Amino acid sequence: MKKITLVLIVLLGVTHFILPSRCEEDAKDDSAEDLGDEDDDDDDDDDADDTEVKEENGVLVLTDENFETFMEGKDTVLVEFYAPWCGHCKQFAPEYEKIAQTLKENDPPIPVAKVDATKASALGSRFEVSGYPTIKILKKGEPVDYDGDRSEHAIVERVKEVAQPDWKPPPEATLVLTKDNFDDVVNNADIILVEFYAPWCGHCKRLAPEYEKAAKELSNRTPPIPLAKVDGTTESDLATRFGVSGYPTLKIFRKGKAFDYNGPREKFGIVDYMSDQAGPPSKQVQTLKQVQEILRDGDDAVIVGVFSSEEDAAYEIYQEACNSLRDDYKFMHTFNNEVAKFLKASPGEVVMLHPEKFRSKYEPASHSLTIKDSTPASEVQEFFKKHILPLVGHRKQSNEAKRYTTRPLVIVYYGVDFSFDYRVATQFWRSKVLEVANDFPEYTFAIADEEDYADELKSLGLSESGEEVNVGILGEGGKKYAMEPEEFDSDVLRSFIMAFKKGKLKPIVKSQPIPKSNKGPVRVVVGKTFDDIVMDSKNDVLIEFYAPWCGHCKKLDPDYTALGKKYKNEKNLVIAKMDATANDVPHDSYKVEGFPTIYFAPSNNKQSPVKFEGGKRDLEEFSKFVEKHATKLSHTKDEL
Repeated sequence: MKKITLVLIVLLGVTHFILPSRCEEDAKDDSAEDLGDEDDDDDDDDDADDTEVKEENGVLVLTDENFETFMEGKDTVLVEFYAPWCGHCKQFAPEYEKIAQTLKENDPPIPVAKVDATKASALGSRFEVSGYPTIKILKKGEPVDYDGDRSEHAIVERVKEVAQPDWKPPPEATLVLTKDNFDDVVNNADIILVEFYAPWCGHCKRLAPEYEKAAKELSNRTPPIPLAKVDGTTESDLATRFGVSGYPTLKIFRKGKAFDYNGPREKFGIVDYMSDQAGPPSKQVQTLKQVQEILRDGDDAVIVGVFSSEEDAAYEIYQEACNSLRDDYKFMHTFNNEVAKFLKASPGEVVMLHPEKFRSKYEPASHSLTIKDSTPASEVQEFFKKHILPLVGHRKQSNEAKRYTTRPLVIVYYGVDFSFDYRVATQFWRSKVLEVANDFPEYTFAIADEEDYADELKSLGLSESGEEVNVGILGEGGKKYAMEPEEFDSDVLRSFIMAFKKGKLKPIVKSQPIPKSNKGPVRVVVGKTFDDIVMDSKNDVLIEFYAPWCGHCKKLDPDYTALGKKYKNEKNLVIAKMDATANDVPHDSYKVEGFPTIYFAPSNNKQSPVKFEGGKRDLEEFSKFVEKHATKLSHTKDEL
């Protein structure tokens, strides 16, 4: 019993010491919680002060709200624009933190900051950030692009260089042209690229850094290729002189003669394209074997100019003719007698031949043109265009935009394959097309692989025809016609073409059902009613082509509906819309290349609609556009 009593006494003593200790810990916890609450309050205060600059692992965090305050009085600041989800940004983060530490130890220290461009959208837009990470060195608030290695050494060295008190940005490599120096510069340049821009143009602003980078690189080329720019808003006479109707417009000049620029709009693309343009448009053929290989394996016409030397006057005319078509044709020339003999050509002649697989008994093996001293380059170009296609060629995704834009175009779809195992079958069906094509020289004929053009066959209603060979005609004005599925032969094709020629065929039009009720402020147009509503010569029509999924279309819908209500009582003005994803637009004049696309179709000129461009898509701007182009408003503008 005594032992038990002793144990109880000891336990009571221990409990006496434990309880105060536990209470103190609880107090500490409570105190910590209280402090935590105070910290939360402080955080709320911090949030209220948006100009405070926080630091993460030595890197300052800048936002739209604190940027201006932070930059005040700063000579040089290194800034990274990043996105939280960007893999490259995540990989770069440890290196960037090292850079921050190194520049912090510099004398004087150089601030290193970062901007989450997905949140600080104003800064991202201001500094034209289009990819992540984007690194810029800000010198007295002005951005200096950094394009070097993303390594600590390279970036630190460049930042220290820019931070020097006497550092100045290098002069622009892009030449600035005005009416005072344009002709002198352009007329004396073997080749020069000129951009016509507007200071307010967003596309121009995005192009500017890429254009300048390309200018720097091409200025170091031997010989250099100059890049220049013209402010089309202040040099309006120059813009008008060269047919500039939008910005940016780029043109290549060769000794003052203008050519359209059809190349990319980023640094490497511009450099590669212009480097290629600087060379001759025609490649020299030095052996007969080169020509024979192209004729055996090629897919396009072979064009060869035969000349005695580069001093030949005909050679200069040929080169001039080739220059403006160099993106669409492959030109060759030769001074080789063996090649000339094979082509049966004399110096001064240009010969066009089609690859062996496209030759037929219905057309000559070659075409030739003799270039004289008085032959204009335009005549040579017409010769190229006239003979570029065989009687029945092979239409492909890669050549349709350059070779098969003429309408009407008769297309015969089947399994087209010129490889060794399938060549006989391919030529079997092509030979039947040749027979008919020879009788209708006014039309262009082509064969096309049914798999390559599955969507086109579907739009013609032929994807489930069950026939080995199908035929369609792409007519003028965007109209298309399908041959009724039946076993294919020359007579069947001939009958189909004759029916088309006599106007007996009805065009195929993809269309939603015609609305049962169409009395709302905005008329609904479908493929089957396009001609009845939009092309009605009694009415002016404003037509919006939209896509159901298009956010911009949804955004403008309230204003467009309000516009319809505003003009609802105008008997000869129709405000309309059409789902261009579910309906064919059966007229080429109404090109839809994006959503929304809006045209005004005046009652007196339906084939030349006016496209709504550049203005704000709201009721006021739509109204101004309608008032400007309307031909049949019943009230005056003052009444609006």
